[in-house]
Amino acid sequence: QVQLVESGGGLVQAGGSLRLSCAASGRTLSTYAMGWFRQAPGKEREFVAGFRWVGGRTYYGDSVKGRFTISRDNAKMAIYLQMNSLKSEDTAVYYCASREVGAQDYRYWGQGTQVTVSS
Repeated sequence: QVQLVESGGGLVQAGGSLRLSCAASGRTLSTYAMGWFRQAPGKEREFVAGFRWVGGRTYYGDSVKGRFTISRDNAKMAIYLQMNSLKSEDTAVYYCASREVGAQDYRYWGQGTQVTVSS
């Protein structure tokens, strides 16, 4: 099992910035990738950004490219999401997720952190 704990959400004005953190613990040696997803009320869950643990390749959803940056701290087994130029449409609950080697999907999920962007 892998436990994920997010932090850093909050209320920010449009154009502002926030930084989300996600700390992983437990059986993390099998981690293949970690990422961020979000879900707004009435909408489907959306991929935001991902980090392949081996090799360090990053991936971004089209709606956040150029504004959000995902990074990691290997020693802390943590990932971060720096969100700049926030828009009202970025308002959502943001979830950290972890995918194991050999798994087809992200299996472990954090509890989520609310990000609200006021216009």
